[in-house]
Amino acid sequence: MQPLRSLIDASGGTRIAVLSAIIGATFAASPVTRSLQAQERVRLGIEVLLTDSLHLVQGKRVGLITNHTGTVPDGRSSIDLVHRAPGVKLTALFGPEHGIRGQAAAGERVGSTVDSATGVPVYSLYGETRVPTAEMLRDVDVVLYDIQDVGARVYTYQWTMALSAEAVTAQGKAFIVLDRPNPIRGDRVEGGVLDPEYRSFVGQYPVAQKYGLTPGELMRYLVGTGQVRGQVTVVPMSGWRRDMWWEETGLPWRNPSPNIRSPDAALLYPGTVFFEGTNLSEGRGTARPFQLVGAAWLTDAGAIARELNAMRLPGVVFDSTLVTVEAGQKWGGRRIPMLAIAVSDRNTVRADRVALAMLRAIYARHKGEFQWRTGSIDRLSGSNRLREAVELGRIDSLLAILERESREFQEKALPFLLYPSRGPIRP
Repeated sequence: MQPLRSLIDASGGTRIAVLSAIIGATFAASPVTRSLQAQERVRLGIEVLLTDSLHLVQGKRVGLITNHTGTVPDGRSSIDLVHRAPGVKLTALFGPEHGIRGQAAAGERVGSTVDSATGVPVYSLYGETRVPTAEMLRDVDVVLYDIQDVGARVYTYQWTMALSAEAVTAQGKAFIVLDRPNPIRGDRVEGGVLDPEYRSFVGQYPVAQKYGLTPGELMRYLVGTGQVRGQVTVVPMSGWRRDMWWEETGLPWRNPSPNIRSPDAALLYPGTVFFEGTNLSEGRGTARPFQLVGAAWLTDAGAIARELNAMRLPGVVFDSTLVTVEAGQKWGGRRIPMLAIAVSDRNTVRADRVALAMLRAIYARHKGEFQWRTGSIDRLSGSNRLREAVELGRIDSLLAILERESREFQEKALPFLLYPSRGPIRP
């Protein structure tokens, strides 16, 4: 077991600890890197905690922020593993958006309950409060965070993590992130940076839309740059590289939320999520959310697909189809024309470019039918720039700005990275 080494933010005493084996410019020669070829799969932070770092929680009353993604590869849940760990007392569970079992719909308020398997109280962080309160933490010494996200700013899980870290440490409790992979790679950054004026629960801090960090790295960045105040420990993974696609991790895919159903959906999500801010369906209520986009009035979907294919956008192919949308969603209960996006080369896809091209093509042909959900689209995109660029036909100019911002964010994040990449990091 390597000792912990602390990195102290020079701006004001905030502190974040990580296992020293994954710190330093000599990472390429570390034991983690040397073991890559010998390992069959990535070892998750929860596994490292239980096998190498249990001292962090032994003798402690433990709270756990998790959901259905908090599992090890054989399907055992982090809840059960922590509950049964020797010398550990699990006293509280906390669930994010979609609930601790991951079944609640997007945006649906989640109530508190009791976990039937362990008898431990489950507190909702997506209901009356977004952070653990002093009462919830009364019988807790340390809070663990173990959730798989999708590497996109517009997801809420990582903001539950960041807000909870600040709230928990303000109460004098310890906060530990059990790291997990970024499923859309850690060497790809795109989509531009949030304007703080548009801060919301789908974008709490000015990070890139596709930010290229693991949960632990994101927490290190936010604490290290003084944006989150508190003391946080990261238990890293073993064997993960920045240039890994999900299938290369050797880990089973579990839908991180009800409508992210494949790695390709996760890859497109940082762009196609913008259709939530329009009156077109983003594919919810179909078999392929965030890979299908449509509306009853999109009767020229075939012509738009041909127009988009003529642009030769890297890594994607467009087609048109007719799909019946489930009740309760946009255009629910109706069979509507939709654009289908197929990923042909993950290595070249730019989700922001794909979404902007689609939005502009549809807007230009359907100014009378197309509508923004103005508050929603600006929150999702992190500013009013996307909406204005689509309307004015200036998407290329916007993309150039987003690329510059993404490069600058990537450079700022470099000191807080924990894992190597086989190839050069690129935006």
